[in-house]
Amino acid sequence: MAEPLTREQILDTTEQVLRRFGLDKTSVVDVARALGVSHGTLYRHFASKAALKEAVAERWLHEVSTPLGKMVDEEGSAFDKVRSWIERLIHIKQSKAKEDPELFAMYNALAEESVEAITAHIHELIAQLTKIVEEGIQGGEFQKRNAHEQAAALFFATARFHHPALAKEWTSPHIKQEFEHVWSLIMSGLVKES
Repeated sequence: MAEPLTREQILDTTEQVLRRFGLDKTSVVDVARALGVSHGTLYRHFASKAALKEAVAERWLHEVSTPLGKMVDEEGSAFDKVRSWIERLIHIKQSKAKEDPELFAMYNALAEESVEAITAHIHELIAQLTKIVEEGIQGGEFQKRNAHEQAAALFFATARFHHPALAKEWTSPHIKQEFEHVWSLIMSGLVKES
């Protein structure tokens, strides 16, 4: 008797099939065929092709948010943690784009179709940043303002360096210098004056 099919096996295979056929041409039948099961078997795990694609997008987004979430509870000053968190987000996104541009573009398109997944992902990332900013406010490093609003502003102010839609700009020879300029401006509004 064969082992029952797991969600992870389905998602792994879906990623392989998406890579082979592309986002638009991949069907549930293609995924089922690759797994050696009927497409009805997949519908026991995912209600529709859209639900399957959304699950793949969510898993990919989770690969971005998980390592960042671990940084929230690390030791160190809030100032350093905010900088490290933003730099890690940028590194993760830019590395994915550089290592496999086709797959990155496909995942970006897949995520854009999954509006709820993207919204949840952004909320999760801003919530992580909020915790660090709250720590900075409580420790007297940052100005006493609304931590969530400050975290959202940090996230959106640095979007040029981590938003997938702007990936073409990441190859600019001036991108690091431009980040430093943006970072200086952000910090002048966040850090508490002595």
